[in-house]
Amino acid sequence: MSHRSAVVIVATYRRPDYVRTCLEHLGGQSVAPARIVVVDASPDDETAAVVSEFEGIDYRRNTLGLGTLAASRAIGARDAIEDVIAFIDDDAFAEPEWLERLLAAYDLPGVGAVGGRARNGQSGEERHGIDRIGRFLPNGRLTGNFAADPGRTIEADHMLGANMSVRNDVLRSFGGIHDYYPGTCLREDSDLALRVRLAGHRIVYAPDAVVRHVAGDYSKGARFDLRYRFYGARNHILLLTTTVGWTDSHFIRYLGSIVVATGRELVSGVTSWPGKPGIAAKLRGVAGGLTRAAVDVAGTVTGLGAAIAPKDRAREVNRARP
Repeated sequence: MSHRSAVVIVATYRRPDYVRTCLEHLGGQSVAPARIVVVDASPDDETAAVVSEFEGIDYRRNTLGLGTLAASRAIGARDAIEDVIAFIDDDAFAEPEWLERLLAAYDLPGVGAVGGRARNGQSGEERHGIDRIGRFLPNGRLTGNFAADPGRTIEADHMLGANMSVRNDVLRSFGGIHDYYPGTCLREDSDLALRVRLAGHRIVYAPDAVVRHVAGDYSKGARFDLRYRFYGARNHILLLTTTVGWTDSHFIRYLGSIVVATGRELVSGVTSWPGKPGIAAKLRGVAGGLTRAAVDVAGTVTGLGAAIAPKDRAREVNRARP
């Protein structure tokens, strides 16, 4: 059994009921965390009231507000003295051996970060993408599949923010958490992971470190809507330029793949025309393809502009740590 200490950080925004359930599950761990820190970016005191129901929880505010998840994580981690910093989303509910299993994976040589599995309650999810879990592909794209269960701890390139951890000394070695990722905050977790890899450490995926991810409602917009798509494209550019760099082959190939993918979206409505029942459905198909292509291009162009002088909203948080 690992004898490492761990702090668990819960970043949240206007989800007090989820926070309550999350803390209840953290209170039932087979290996108790040394500390639990809740970082709240909400504009009200509802989450603070929930946290006050529990003893010994460190409650902190993030005054930057909505869309600053990575900054919240940085606020939680800035003064950590524990060996491992574990992050769990407010809508992710840890199984009793979650933390114990995360810590055990650090016994493997060279491990700098450990990600766990997030069950979504979907049929067949434990097998879907089982050979493509957490990969950083040569074309600069990422695979997810973090509900899959390969039955053993395996190598990975990145982690899911709802269930991930990092060695404290490794995090400090590259300046802590960075936050270039507004909107839906997509890619902030992959930023942390890629920096761990670039610093020369292994990342592993421990499928027995399990949370139930119930996917709470977004405070603005809906999961996988056009806003989500825009920030996915925008933030991915920032991920690549601020980690691997402008001249890296992953970034160059990613730009090429965007051109190909945009072309496919443009023609998708037309190619699906014969299978659409009625002229209205056919026109909606064409309009949908055009809209998706436009959103992808807008997100990519916006990301390229932001990458010229990227703004790290966690910079001052990291500087202020004791």
